Amino acid sequence: MEKKLWRFINSQGSFISEGADKIKTLYFPLANERLISSISPELRGDTKSGHNAFLTPPVSRIDLVNSKASRNFWLHLGKDKIWSASGVSKDLKQIQEDDFSLNAGLLWHKVKRSNKRIGLSAEILSFIPSSGEPLEVMQVTLTNITPRKIEFTPIAAIPIYARSANNLRDHRHVTSLLQRITKHKFGVISQPTLVFDEKGHRRNEDIYFVLGWDQQKQPPRYLYPTQEMFCGEAGDLEAPISVLKNELPGKTQIQGREPMGGLRFSRRVLQSGQSWTYTIVMGITNAELPIASIIRRFQGPKQIKDSFNRTKSDWEKIAQEASLSTGDSDFDNWFRWVSIQPKLRSIFGCSFLPDFDYGKGGRGWRDLWQDCLGLILNNPRQIRQQIINNFSGVRIDGSNATIIGKKPGEFISDRNNISRVWMDHGVWPLLTLDLYLNETGDFNILLSKSAYFRNHQLCRCRESDPNWNPAQGIKLKTASGKVYYGTLLEHLLVENLVQFFNVGSHNHTRLEGADWNDGLDMASENGESVAFSAMYAHNLRLLSALLEKLKVKKIRVAKEISILLGKVDYNDLESKQALLNKYFRQTKYVLSGKIVDLDKDRLARNLKSKSEWVGRHIRTKEWLKQGFFNGYYDNQKKRLEGYRRKGMRICLASQVFPIMSGVAQKSQITRIWGSIQRYLFDQKLKGYHLNTDFKEEQLYLGRAFSFIYGDKENGAFFNHMVVMLAYALYKQGYAQEGWCVLNSIYKMAMDTSRSKIYPCLPEYFNLQGRGMYAYLTGSASWFILTVLTQAFGARGQDGDLLVEPKLSIEQFKASDRISLSRIFAGRHLKINFSNPFKASPEKYRIIKASLNARPLKVSNSPYLIIRRHNFLRLPKGKLNTLDIVLS
Repeated sequence: MEKKLWRFINSQGSFISEGADKIKTLYFPLANERLISSISPELRGDTKSGHNAFLTPPVSRIDLVNSKASRNFWLHLGKDKIWSASGVSKDLKQIQEDDFSLNAGLLWHKVKRSNKRIGLSAEILSFIPSSGEPLEVMQVTLTNITPRKIEFTPIAAIPIYARSANNLRDHRHVTSLLQRITKHKFGVISQPTLVFDEKGHRRNEDIYFVLGWDQQKQPPRYLYPTQEMFCGEAGDLEAPISVLKNELPGKTQIQGREPMGGLRFSRRVLQSGQSWTYTIVMGITNAELPIASIIRRFQGPKQIKDSFNRTKSDWEKIAQEASLSTGDSDFDNWFRWVSIQPKLRSIFGCSFLPDFDYGKGGRGWRDLWQDCLGLILNNPRQIRQQIINNFSGVRIDGSNATIIGKKPGEFISDRNNISRVWMDHGVWPLLTLDLYLNETGDFNILLSKSAYFRNHQLCRCRESDPNWNPAQGIKLKTASGKVYYGTLLEHLLVENLVQFFNVGSHNHTRLEGADWNDGLDMASENGESVAFSAMYAHNLRLLSALLEKLKVKKIRVAKEISILLGKVDYNDLESKQALLNKYFRQTKYVLSGKIVDLDKDRLARNLKSKSEWVGRHIRTKEWLKQGFFNGYYDNQKKRLEGYRRKGMRICLASQVFPIMSGVAQKSQITRIWGSIQRYLFDQKLKGYHLNTDFKEEQLYLGRAFSFIYGDKENGAFFNHMVVMLAYALYKQGYAQEGWCVLNSIYKMAMDTSRSKIYPCLPEYFNLQGRGMYAYLTGSASWFILTVLTQAFGARGQDGDLLVEPKLSIEQFKASDRISLSRIFAGRHLKINFSNPFKASPEKYRIIKASLNARPLKVSNSPYLIIRRHNFLRLPKGKLNTLDIVLS
């Protein structure tokens, strides 16, 4: 068995590795709300504040292997004797001689290199302060490991890019002419004159800097402010002439060149065992935080130490908001990393780490709502307004904005005029809001109001308004010119009712641009998604149930919404499509502004009848004799799944959503699980494929099937869908199967000889078991949701606390007492589960319970409910303990 890539060393998720430097594609995140970085074991990676502001050159996964641009710290020890403390050098002999180790924790990163021939060790600590300053700290501590004194000249070397990622290829030289470089006492600063954009240049306000000093606050003695000056004509950052030849900087033109954070410090002599520390800070600021202020805050060793300790503490607090004690310390530590991933995604978006070399940053609509799942479990009240704001991205046609700004509720008109709609987008807001409602009991939020999004796209992108422009605003208005505000309930009705009528030739919801699988993007005319038709059935049923909980008799909506409640034969395609077109015509440009009152009970029955019809239709028409559901129709109106000449076709999503939605009946779920085990479970890697190998492209369905099988959306072990499979199984009472699925992900991640990733839940594993697209994935929110609310069963129910554990026997193997810590109703709660007789989840009964050592009344039931008003009596600011005995 191969040696593990890393191992945990404490209960806070910190780990060490002796072999990370051998895997050139490894990377690690560093971040606060203003600056984001990636860093590899060789200190490669990039630092930026957004797509248009990169301090160092942008890198993708392949650049971690090939790029010469990295954070480096050189030592010149004499003629023909140099050493790179980061391990990035043309001197391969030195690299081979180095002893390497890595120690990292929740968003801090430390590498150590020792070289006996050179006689030095270097420890390099990297972190971005959680206090919010837009800078990355690189602290280098050099130690003499010989019995003799050693003399050297240290040179920090950070290549400065200082522009948009677009300029990496486009206008690279032209944008260097914009650079205005300043030699500061402590380093190099560049403030380009413009943000270069042919669609509209604008004044640049960003200040890019690399500054440094030693432990006595002494500045560099010399500066190399350009890469030309530092590297020489060869331009080689791995063999810079200034280091190789020990050359001092000359007096040459520095403006309009590629900037360089080259900081040469005074020659230093270290006695045996003596250490000396240098601090490099690099980042992107503006006039609001002057360089002088940055220096004052970080120049002293104690200031760096305090900032580092605070950063560790702040990230540990985030990880502790939901934590586990299962008897398996590796799982508990790994879960700490998973638990911070929703926070990382809210900072990084879907891009800005090397695997995410697509897009321009930010998150998509689906991400916006799914990332809220993990945040709601920790502090739902804190994001109440964010949820309300998010609904302002919904269009009156049931679609939504696809460009999302950094601020809560900020949506931007589509800049590239690509008209595209994802048919699943209407599903997620209700799932997220339902979690919020259960955690808080705040049903009044349904009656809160939000605007609708409006731009040139009309009728779910079937038409475009040539007269619209951004100056008209991005909010839907009434005929009188006023912005229209509808309740969140109204928004939800629009999203889900439109999709009931928006059907194709088989009477399932049209696929349009794609559903959850973005790779199903070539069937916009005739494609249909049976999988998400099931989820819209679920949502219509859920909306019906929520109406019953609202303490009102009438539901106020825009008059036009009542069109979607008109009588029509659900089996009649033409009638359904005609009704939808009528609705589109009357809401295309503006609303009338007229409001109608709907009878709540009658509306609830209408929604329920629609839900029941969709469920019956799917069970009747799409259940295959092979024991699973067909989930799609392609652009030729052909059924996708089932047995074909080249083998069995089955997609995981096509089974997950009928199970999750409740469309699949118990007998069908049992057969589906057998089919998943037979066709999608990988016996070698012990994971679940997204689909079988269709062995041919699907040009009438989507690009996914043109990828090599086993990667991305074509048959990878795609964790997002695999986690949702686990959630669906737990939800329907299949706890043992749910844990089997969850555990498969954990085992694949921890098999580091194959996964080759640091502790995290990646987007997917490929056919080699390698983890891909680390950290920034919606899988993490669903994993947290599934573990907390389903496996441990600690979740809200209309604002009360419901504890309904579904822990498998295997989870009690290490200990017959396992624990969950989470926040509920603003109280920190630890729930201890004891299972002394190793009962299986389908036989659980809670026979004893106590809260803060006070016995609770139990009724030999599989669940326990603590009313919210009783829970709110518990003290804030201390750990409350709920002990439960299962039998």
